Amino acid sequence: MIILASASPRREALLQALWVEHRVLPSLVDEASPFDGTTAGRAEALALRKATEVVARMGEGLVLGADTIVECGGCLLGKPKDRDEARRFLCLLSGRSHLVVTGLALVQASDGRTEVGHEVTEVRMRALGDAEIDAYVQTDEPFDKAGGYAIQGAAEGFIEGIKGSFTNVVGLPLGRLRTLLLRFGIDPFCRQV
Repeated sequence: MIILASASPRREALLQALWVEHRVLPSLVDEASPFDGTTAGRAEALALRKATEVVARMGEGLVLGADTIVECGGCLLGKPKDRDEARRFLCLLSGRSHLVVTGLALVQASDGRTEVGHEVTEVRMRALGDAEIDAYVQTDEPFDKAGGYAIQGAAEGFIEGIKGSFTNVVGLPLGRLRTLLLRFGIDPFCRQV
């Protein structure tokens, strides 16, 4: 049983697709806390903070923390706060490539054992018109999503190409997660190694 330290329905659905038994206990960590370093380092640090915060509350289990950040032209894009910020994010991404970075952290409550990693995917978005951006923002789909778009939703039509893990862009890189789980002796396909 894994405890998912996230309220993201997308992450939960991906865990179900990987056949991982889990329950959800969202982390109370403030994602806006300042951090210096690389994008991957920030994503990993936030994932670890989320997992350790839930471990401290639960005191048992294997806890999975995750954090996704979009980087474009040196700008880090988290979840947009409002429609104006979602519009700004999409204007920045329009016609450009960007990186989607997801940090993962698994923490075993019983002994504090920790495994951390990240995945990077390059996404190319086609040029978007102002009316198209406005219509998309009005759907409210950009909210609660790093970079202000959902590749598994209507924004799939915005994407020209992707290099790397699709599930990373959704919010949980399943290949990287399986690698980390194997370090704990857990193979989702075999249930135990």
